[in-house]
Amino acid sequence: MIRVENLYKQFGGIHAVDGVTLEIAKGSITGLIGPNGAGKTTLFNVIAGAYKPTSGKVYLDGEDITGLEPHALFHKGLLRTFQIAHEFSSLTVRDNLMMVPPDQAGEKLTDAWFRPAKVRKQEDRIRDRANDVIEFLEIGHVADELAGNLSGGQKKLLELGRTMMVDAKIVFLDEVGAGVNRTLLKTIGGAIKRLNEERGYTFCMIEHDMDFISDLCNPVIVMAEGRKLAEGPAAHIMENEEVIEAYLGRGLKNKPGTRSAAPSATAPALGEGGAS
Repeated sequence: MIRVENLYKQFGGIHAVDGVTLEIAKGSITGLIGPNGAGKTTLFNVIAGAYKPTSGKVYLDGEDITGLEPHALFHKGLLRTFQIAHEFSSLTVRDNLMMVPPDQAGEKLTDAWFRPAKVRKQEDRIRDRANDVIEFLEIGHVADELAGNLSGGQKKLLELGRTMMVDAKIVFLDEVGAGVNRTLLKTIGGAIKRLNEERGYTFCMIEHDMDFISDLCNPVIVMAEGRKLAEGPAAHIMENEEVIEAYLGRGLKNKPGTRSAAPSATAPALGEGGAS
C-alpha cells in the first residue's frame, strides 16, 4: 500500500529522516516505534504531505505521491490522526463526523438556495453514515455532546471515527493511545482491529505502549536516529540486541545486574513521553 524509497528529510544540518526505505503491506497493521527523536513523526509528516522530503520517493498503491499536499492525499485515501486530537470543539460528535466528507452540496450557495432537496438528501446519507460510525465505535452516549467536552480518549475515538467517514485506503495513527486510560485504550484497540479485519483498513501507527503494539501490530518497524533499525514481529523486535541498545543506551544491557533482554511489554519505557 505504501512504499518509501531512500527518503531523507533534513532540517539545517539535522537528518531527521536519514535514508529510510520501507513498505507497508495492504491490509496490515504496522507499528512504528523508536526512542524519542528517532524521526517517527517526521516520517509520518513527510508521507502525509505536511513536509516536503529533501529527497527520496513515496508511493501509494503504486502511484508516486511524493510531495503532494495533505488535501490531495486525503482525496486519494491517505488519512492521518494526530497525537493531540484536532476536533471541532464547538460542534457535537455527530456534526464533527458529518463535516468530513468532501464536496458537500450544502457548501455551495447555489445548491443551498436553489436545490435544497439535493442538499437534504445528501445530508441524510452523511448522517446515516455518521450514525453507523457512532454505533461501530460504541459512542452513542456522547453523540450529541460537544466534542470539546470529551475526555482525551473519547477525542481519540472521534478522530478514528472521522477516518471512517470517507473511503480510506490507509490511516496513519500518531500515538492514538497517548493519555488514554486503559479501558478506553482497549476500546480503541478493539475498533482498530475490527476495522482491519472486517472492513479491510490498512493502518500504520506510532505508539510507545508495547502491550498495545504487541496486541495489534505485525510487523513492527523500529527507527533510531532517523534510520530504519529493524523490522519484524513484536516478539522478535523486543529481543533484538540493536533495538535494546537504541532504547537503553550503549553497553547498559551488559552491566552487572542488568537483564540482557529487551524491555518487557509491561514496561512502557520504550520511548515513552516527549516528542518523536
